[in-house]
Amino acid sequence: MSESRPPLSGSQIRTRCCIVGGGPAGLFLGYLLARAGVEVIVLEKHKDFLRDFRGDTIHPSTLQLLFELGLLDEFLQIADKHFEALNLNFEGQQIPGPYFTHLPTECKFITFAPQWDFLNMIASHASEYPNFHLHLQAEAKHLIRDGEHVIGVKVNGLEGEYEIFSDLVVGADGRGSQMRIDANVEVIEKGIPIDVLWFRVGKQGDIDDNTLARIKQGRMLITIDRGDYFQAGLIIHKGFFDEIKQEGLEVFRNRILDILPDLGEGVAEIDSWDKVRLLTVQLNHITNWAQPGLLLIGDAAHAMSPVGGVGVNLAVQDAVATANLLADKLYEGVVTLADLQEVQNRRERPALKTQRMQVFAHQRLFGGHSAPGKPVSISWGLRKFARLLAPILRRTAGKLIGLGFLPEHIQTPERAAKNSTPVAP
Repeated sequence: MSESRPPLSGSQIRTRCCIVGGGPAGLFLGYLLARAGVEVIVLEKHKDFLRDFRGDTIHPSTLQLLFELGLLDEFLQIADKHFEALNLNFEGQQIPGPYFTHLPTECKFITFAPQWDFLNMIASHASEYPNFHLHLQAEAKHLIRDGEHVIGVKVNGLEGEYEIFSDLVVGADGRGSQMRIDANVEVIEKGIPIDVLWFRVGKQGDIDDNTLARIKQGRMLITIDRGDYFQAGLIIHKGFFDEIKQEGLEVFRNRILDILPDLGEGVAEIDSWDKVRLLTVQLNHITNWAQPGLLLIGDAAHAMSPVGGVGVNLAVQDAVATANLLADKLYEGVVTLADLQEVQNRRERPALKTQRMQVFAHQRLFGGHSAPGKPVSISWGLRKFARLLAPILRRTAGKLIGLGFLPEHIQTPERAAKNSTPVAP
């Protein structure tokens, strides 16, 4: 992966499209636009993509896009594991979950891949095009406006503050989007009652199955197999992390072992609260994705909960739809507000449908009347339903999780010539 040289303080840069945020939505969009011949800058406020506990469940819809771009084989080299079906475990009993073998895609499975490897791969291929520029340690602070029209962003970079002027600014900077704040758009919250504590647990025994979630005595543990360790998440009531810390690490470790005893001495690696990260679960959306010169996509437009692991895949779908609808117009230099609204018209409905599914799941799993700070309440009816989960429901769940409500496909052309010299790793 190559990085553009940091701009000097006071610089003014002109480009066709400035994308704020180097996550899945921002980088995928930047890659597709550069591939289609559009001059594009992607801003990422961190020095790299290496951060733990980011969404890294890659579904058949995204794998299909990588296949269409000729990147699938390379991606599968970095994927940890792939599963054609997922299971749940209720009180020690394995329950068959969604399966993906029936999907009309090249890959009929989901994968788990470290998000930083996925992003590095996309950034590396994007950097093969001379019209793609990645600015690391570059934080977009404010929109630049000409009247009601967004014409660029002010950026804090390594060498100081500089300005980027562009035909379009895309806010792909996640659920805490500064671009969304600066645009003063309304955020509608869904009121999710849980948070997640993420941590690593070393694998001591031979635990190697496709069980993604385990529920015991009202507590849920998520386990993502990383080979020699699990990336694990414990579901807690929202706002009760401080209370859990007051109980002490030994109580916390024993709580994990109560759910999955086979972890054994692996939990001893959790020897500091610094090794436990709080994910404050959000589920929200905005009603207006577009303003003249500005478009918000991905979590900036619709923050998803961890249910179904769909967040990354929806963000990528937003990016593909944005490129499909806007690449030619950006290439020609004419993008109207109506063009931007077409992106919302296409992607808002599948996002809201997915959120309704997540709200339903949250209500059924965590909407009981257990006291705050106590185990989540799993209803008897839900447990019975899970045991009797019919194949048709497993099939439907596989389709909705694996493909979503409106899977996108690559429609942008490859206009730009690649660099004649190899891209630096």
